[in-house]
Amino acid sequence: MSWFSVRCVFEVADGLYEERITLWNEATIDDAIASAELEAIDYSSGLDAQYLGIAQAYQPSEAPGIGTEIFSLMRGSDLRPQEYLDAFFDTGTERQRHA
Repeated sequence: MSWFSVRCVFEVADGLYEERITLWNEATIDDAIASAELEAIDYSSGLDAQYLGIAQAYQPSEAPGIGTEIFSLMRGSDLRPQEYLDAFFDTGTERQRHA
């Protein structure tokens, strides 16, 4: 088992977006993403928010607590959900693996 952090993005209100990074102790990075996405759906339903379907994972060098939120950022934007993702998270220049 290894530790992974996973960042998920949500539309919290019209034009208001949140990024959350949670920590997971899983066998693989794909398992960590799957767990984070299940948690993202539960989290968003409790806020009447929308999980936007983007999850980015990283393997930290330290062993933190399970499910601990380590980063949150809310940003106001006039962009619609797909435009927001394209502008800030999927511009084509990111160094990330595509599944």
